[in-house]
Amino acid sequence: MAAKAELISNSVQEMAVDGKEPPVKYFYKGNDAGVLDASVPLIDIPVVDLGLLTSPSTSARELEKLHLAVSSWGCFQVVNHGMASSFLDKVREVSKRFFALSMEDKQKYSREADSIEGYGNDMILSDHQTIDWTDRLYLTISPEDQRKIKFWPENPKDFRETLNEYTMKLQEMNEILLRAMAMSLSLEESCFLDQYGERPLVTARFNFYPPCPRPDRILGVKPHADASAITFLLQDKEVEGLQFLKDDEWFRVPIIPHALLINVGDQVEIMSNGIFKSPVHRVVTNTEKERNTLAVFCIPDSK
Repeated sequence: MAAKAELISNSVQEMAVDGKEPPVKYFYKGNDAGVLDASVPLIDIPVVDLGLLTSPSTSARELEKLHLAVSSWGCFQVVNHGMASSFLDKVREVSKRFFALSMEDKQKYSREADSIEGYGNDMILSDHQTIDWTDRLYLTISPEDQRKIKFWPENPKDFRETLNEYTMKLQEMNEILLRAMAMSLSLEESCFLDQYGERPLVTARFNFYPPCPRPDRILGVKPHADASAITFLLQDKEVEGLQFLKDDEWFRVPIIPHALLINVGDQVEIMSNGIFKSPVHRVVTNTEKERNTLAVFCIPDSK
């Protein structure tokens, strides 16, 4: 075991440009390591219309659709969510522009060795761990008094303002969805929201996946389930990569450019007494195209 958490000296972005065979620590060693296949079946993922969900005349049908989605797959795409496609493109753009900065500029926001907050990649806790093929920018959004503004990029100029506006809208959507999920189980409407608490933790993770020379052996993110209540993912508009596990089989997530992908995390699985599923998911890599995504995690107040 390493004595303490360490930083990786090279960014994945630098290694991708270098073009050499990646170090062995990036090679996935799981039971399914031999089948890191991007050509797995496509999920027929449910699509929930937030406008219909919040309208009294149409909410019953959308509630049923939502219930089916989170009890079978644990995930769904949401449309008609109140955010213009041009605004979602702006969110994507500030992320791309940050990762396109020089390494020197990005390193101004580098995380410290014992913290996940800031710019970097996996925290090294063991000499034997497998490292994800991704660079990240990880930021605390809420509670606001927990924000570490020194890690919030000043370049691009509109980064902070755009992220703040985007995450405020997501927190409103999170409240709507927690109420709807409780109602779909015929529970008190505020049941899940009360458990979510007054001071929830909301974090954002900007993910950059450069082209990878060994997509047959290297993952962008290892299989895991989220510890959140709800996770919002803004997908890359063109490049797939996310896969969900169901009945021991992996499925690809399709891209709907102006939808948000939502999956429930462990906390909602617990709140629903196991009816709603916190799905295991992973990210595969490819040799040709970079991929940019933004995940926002809504985590209940721990007090």
